[in-house]
Amino acid sequence: MPSSYYDPLINSTPASQPFADSYWASTQSLPALLPSLKSSQQTDVAIIGGGYTGLLTAYYLATEFNIDCRVLEANQVGFGASARNAGFVLKGSGRLGYSAMAKRWDLATAQGIYQEFSQAVSRVEGLINQHQIACEPQEHGYLKVAHNPKALNSLKAAADFIQQNMAQDSDFTAQFISADKFKNQYLNHHQAYGALRLNDGFGVNPLKLLLGYKSLVQQQGISINEQSCVVDWIEENGKHRLLTEHGELLANKVIMAGNAYSPKQFNQRVDDKFLPILSNIIVTEPLSDDELAQAGLHTNQVTMDTRILKYYFRLLPDNRLLFGGRGAVWGKDAAEPIYGQRLKLAMDKCFPYLSRKKIAYNWTGWIAASMDDMPHVYSKNGVGYSLGYCGAGVSFSAQAAFRLAQSIAGESLPDLPLYNAPLPAMPFTKARRIGQWGYYHYGWLKDKFG
Repeated sequence: MPSSYYDPLINSTPASQPFADSYWASTQSLPALLPSLKSSQQTDVAIIGGGYTGLLTAYYLATEFNIDCRVLEANQVGFGASARNAGFVLKGSGRLGYSAMAKRWDLATAQGIYQEFSQAVSRVEGLINQHQIACEPQEHGYLKVAHNPKALNSLKAAADFIQQNMAQDSDFTAQFISADKFKNQYLNHHQAYGALRLNDGFGVNPLKLLLGYKSLVQQQGISINEQSCVVDWIEENGKHRLLTEHGELLANKVIMAGNAYSPKQFNQRVDDKFLPILSNIIVTEPLSDDELAQAGLHTNQVTMDTRILKYYFRLLPDNRLLFGGRGAVWGKDAAEPIYGQRLKLAMDKCFPYLSRKKIAYNWTGWIAASMDDMPHVYSKNGVGYSLGYCGAGVSFSAQAAFRLAQSIAGESLPDLPLYNAPLPAMPFTKARRIGQWGYYHYGWLKDKFG
């Protein structure tokens, strides 16, 4: 990892950054670089960012609305969060529970958001199946592990609320699993007080999924320019000039799809309206069948615990354990070994047998949190964005892209806070990282003693 690790709150541009040295990059050779933007080009809709959101927005603009568009990627497709994440396809985004949504707004609004999140998972699965994207989807099931008895009661209350107020027919099932059963049949997690199994999550190889999306875009004849970081954006008479190092793109409309990798001063519509947070992931050496049995790893279902500072993990197709959590606060510290070591210590406490296994991969990447804990998919006067996935963008990015394409094409979106309000500004912008540091310490104490 380079010493000059890109920090969206510090650096003015994400250009000239290497790929993450991730496990995913070891499973898939990267295609040749696509040409950068040269000279002056024109398009109806310019899309900034070649991750899940940007590529699928381009795909839907072309296939659903026959709208001309072009994608500008600062580095190479796969540089950002879309190829750094854990590959969890989950129903949800942001940090609000559905009962909290109902209290903040009303029950009908919470139900609408639930349906959007449900459609997101179905949309990803549909794209994978329809286009035969070889991204190694694993068995269905999302396990939420209670880290103390109080958390187990909260899980039960949340499941009851969804079952009674959200789910239609049989699209939601919640299975409660005792601590003993969980340890014997699912994961021998030494800090588990029980778990809740939901039927609508699954794991994928996120880089292979992303390259599958890229292929869909290219099959539509849509231009993707790599190594084409936007260094200036000039708005003139309702038109947009996007300047890169070697060219400019003239567009009628623009979509910002960089999420947490958007630089600190990019456009007034998103500047100072999100907090980039480093997430850190480690992956073990492969485990033999005997080692899997000794460690008590009996399932490939995606798993997350109930801590404030959550850990998430899953057994990969080649029998390595992926284990993730929060990384450094400041980007300059991203490469410090202590953060990977802390994850290894946490993993060993959950699965003591793994203390004898080495870590083969350790990498980090930015996620974006919004002030109100919700993603915002918003467009006005021909400029749109999707931002604030809070680490759950593998699924919701697909729904966000579809809604962005609809909005840019002039169609009305569901009347939900996800779509009808811009990102709220973050107060005390210069102190965001200090507040984050304090919250991490509060979360650690709460998780340990609360």
